[in-house]
Amino acid sequence: MQPGGDILARRLAALAPLSEAERRMLAVDPSQRVRRTPARADIVREGDAPGDLRLLLSGWAARYKMLDDGRRQIVGLLLPGDLFDLHMTVLHELDHSIAALTDLRLVEIPHERLDQVLRGSGAIARALRRYTLMGAAIQREWLLSLGQRTAFERLGHLLCEIHIRLSMVGLTNGNACDMPMTQTEMADATGITPVHVNRTLQEMRARGLIVLKGRILEIPDLDQLKQVSLFSDAYLQSLGARRPPGQVVALGAA
Repeated sequence: MQPGGDILARRLAALAPLSEAERRMLAVDPSQRVRRTPARADIVREGDAPGDLRLLLSGWAARYKMLDDGRRQIVGLLLPGDLFDLHMTVLHELDHSIAALTDLRLVEIPHERLDQVLRGSGAIARALRRYTLMGAAIQREWLLSLGQRTAFERLGHLLCEIHIRLSMVGLTNGNACDMPMTQTEMADATGITPVHVNRTLQEMRARGLIVLKGRILEIPDLDQLKQVSLFSDAYLQSLGARRPPGQVVALGAA
């Protein structure tokens, strides 16, 4: 199996207990229907017809909306292990665009195959529901940030969320993680200007809250950054339940 083939199992196992059999059956063979997209390219655009379910194997992407005059708002981040909209089958056309922030790899999963998995495993179905609920909770936190948090709190909150979401799929190294977003992309996600993002990052560095070198973010004291950013990870960590293992169906099965 190529790197990333078990990423969906890792993402869902963070939300609900899965047996080893269920983890194996969620493994996706990246050699089938893999798509590579270069950084800054659109994956889908607003108005497109929905296609198959997409799973991000590696790299980062962003959901965004754009005004007619070119102003852009990033409304969500997609990190390794994230699915591109479980509800796409009920839409006639997409109401937002998704762009690659980095070079990335994704795999397309026919909805019929997902239906087989859901019929075969109540645990996987439960985990996917929790995944959808977590996505809605993230949207509410982003809305709260835009409406009430200061620029410093918005940016700190975003960095905390990214670190925790990556840790949920084993993609952190202690207190360090990838951080490939540009300052312009951080600005589009937090509703502040790139200049203000730069100043805020400098202040965080000066206070010893972060170390940002190249594409690597280090948070020396995550609890401290959480405190000054008014961050509570309850919206990411509150889901989970135990259940006995059950029958599963492989995503890649014929």
